[in-house]
Amino acid sequence: MKNNNENTNAFLIHISAFAGFMFPFGNIITPLIAWQTLKDRSTFLDEQGKEAVNFNISYTLYVFLLTILFIPFAFGSLFNRNRNHLNWNNLDINFDFGFDNIFGFLGFGSIAGIIYILGIVLVIIASIKAKDGENYKYPFTIKFVK
Repeated sequence: MKNNNENTNAFLIHISAFAGFMFPFGNIITPLIAWQTLKDRSTFLDEQGKEAVNFNISYTLYVFLLTILFIPFAFGSLFNRNRNHLNWNNLDINFDFGFDNIFGFLGFGSIAGIIYILGIVLVIIASIKAKDGENYKYPFTIKFVK
């Protein structure tokens, strides 16, 4: 029965990352609180809590960096074809939402969507593995908490 409780608690630590859908940074704060309250019960819970917290911090960092990279590209794609249409005397800015400009938005939107879905899938896989008692390691995780 004790092993089953450990597996359930590890499952809850991983799945608590979905609290990020309810409040900002919930994907980091909720697993952190769950890990801090449960880490002294077993080494399995301590390891899984560290993995969940490290992954969610890494994932948030990756999404933040992608957002920072997107901003200059978005402005560049909007103004790229329009530099000949700018009239600084009366600020006549003519935006062109042609295929090549929209493709940039769709390209970055597709990358962002893939990363978003990948994060959801990895949390679900980790939760299922933890429920089965396996020590799951997330890929592409920076070890902030050791």
